[in-house]
Amino acid sequence: MPFEDEIGDALRRTGETMTPADRLRLVERGTVRGRRKLALRRATVAGSVLALAAVGLGGGHAAGVLGGADRTDDRTSVAAEGGAGETGRAVAGTAPAGAVSAQQMLKTLTGLLPAGDLARKDGRGSSKSRASAPYASVVFDDGDGAAQISLSINRIDPRGETADSMVTCPSKALVDFDECRHETLTDGSRYLFVQGYVYDRHKGAKQWRSTLLTPAGVLIDASEYNAPAEKDATATREDPPLTPARMKTLVTDDGWDPLAAAYLAEAGAAPEEKPGRPGEPSGETVVATLTALLPEGLTVKDPGGDPGYGHLVVDDGRGASFVQINVQPGMSELADLFAGGTTLPDGTLVRETQEADPDQKGGAGTVGWTVDTLRPDGARVVIMAFNAPGQGQDAVREEPALTMAQLKAIALDPVWIGLD
Repeated sequence: MPFEDEIGDALRRTGETMTPADRLRLVERGTVRGRRKLALRRATVAGSVLALAAVGLGGGHAAGVLGGADRTDDRTSVAAEGGAGETGRAVAGTAPAGAVSAQQMLKTLTGLLPAGDLARKDGRGSSKSRASAPYASVVFDDGDGAAQISLSINRIDPRGETADSMVTCPSKALVDFDECRHETLTDGSRYLFVQGYVYDRHKGAKQWRSTLLTPAGVLIDASEYNAPAEKDATATREDPPLTPARMKTLVTDDGWDPLAAAYLAEAGAAPEEKPGRPGEPSGETVVATLTALLPEGLTVKDPGGDPGYGHLVVDDGRGASFVQINVQPGMSELADLFAGGTTLPDGTLVRETQEADPDQKGGAGTVGWTVDTLRPDGARVVIMAFNAPGQGQDAVREEPALTMAQLKAIALDPVWIGLD
């Protein structure tokens, strides 16, 4: 995949300034796998391990997939401040205008909103010179507080891993949310609605997300917040303004059909998504293998995985403990990350870390224990256990349910060698 090895780093470096369409294209090109493998893919020089799928409504449910950073770029866009009567000021860049304009996106979005004041209108159309995805964003106020509402149109392989993650409820061990439901509509489209948070319930705005994926691979993705911006804004109301039913209507309205058709005709169908890196075992295989290697006396729940990655929650009777593992071939270039670790007689590199707030999501009292291993052939197995039932959640026990010795035994077990 074009963005494969350290895509999580690129996400963090550029995420603050990306527009909705930018971020969604990154998801389409592999960030789902990159993000969810970041913690186990990369240990920093300081030994900190960052969160897997931990940027909000994760997996494909990345917080801020529908962000709204103001910017000037090489695409035709529209941005304006003002009330409901303004249409916005077109700002032409160097890229030729495409089949879908920013004005069309904003007109359709605002036409589907209930009565209220509109401000900070922002949008972008498609481009003939590059496959930029159109989007629109406004700050809406129905009298109960200003709230950002955003929507983008994109296209992804409807049979790929990214498509599944975009319209399937995420695991509560990975993503903090209040309610989630997904369904298949009568025309074969898949629909997801999540009531969650930009960061977590203790910090930042609420994010309610509505996503429609058509059989043709058109993705219509909308988010609303209880604040006038996705990030760095104080909540102005208890909940986002649109009801769950209205959010569904927003993305399923046939007013988007001509825009989606025009964009798809211009950009073409998304390329077929490959299931994973060569040599990566399936998520099902990873989870099954991890489960078989667990010590006795643990109950296991909420298992899940993707190619090269698996997670589950274990409980020894003293509280739930989140466990995740990555199994990746061809990682020899990461040998320098094991400086300060140990080298086994067979040449395997081992690095062990214990740290507070391991996913950097602020769960109260959380600690994470990690064993990272790199075999001479470049095969990497890294396993991590929390003293909490999921990422960003408060600790429910003093230590993880698995000891460092048990984690090390699992990571070094020869069963991982040649696993497919």
